[in-house]
Amino acid sequence: MSYLDKNLLADERVLFRTRLHWGLYVPPVAFTLFVMVPIAVLLAVNALIPFIAAPLGLGLLWILAAHIRRQSSEFAVTNKRVVIKLGVFTTRSVELLPSKIEGVGVEQNMWGKLFGFGDIEVTGSGGTKERFTGIQAPFEFRRAIQESTDLRPGS
Repeated sequence: MSYLDKNLLADERVLFRTRLHWGLYVPPVAFTLFVMVPIAVLLAVNALIPFIAAPLGLGLLWILAAHIRRQSSEFAVTNKRVVIKLGVFTTRSVELLPSKIEGVGVEQNMWGKLFGFGDIEVTGSGGTKERFTGIQAPFEFRRAIQESTDLRPGS
């Protein structure tokens, strides 16, 4: 069960949910394939078979760390608040009332446009800024925040 699902308030429902983009797997997978696998092959060719596991294990650990990072990230908009949670061992959680959000900025480079990810910056009342990078579907996340402000009673 996710952090958000465990911490939903009474009568609160999730309007939009996203996470870190799958692109965070690219560096560890590329490093493993293009650096660690050739090292393992060289070790095997030189009859150093017991040492093959070391470079492959390091590459797989980095991939596992990326997977844990992605699975432990949550970006959600509910009818009552915006919830952003990152991390497992060290958790960072930001929860904002839609009425206290002054703006949401989105930045996307060329790769972000091609693959559907970007950076978001949430500005709270008083000018407090929270920046999050590598978010999947950042424009949809921003739209959900904007629409949630329309759901407030008296708006």
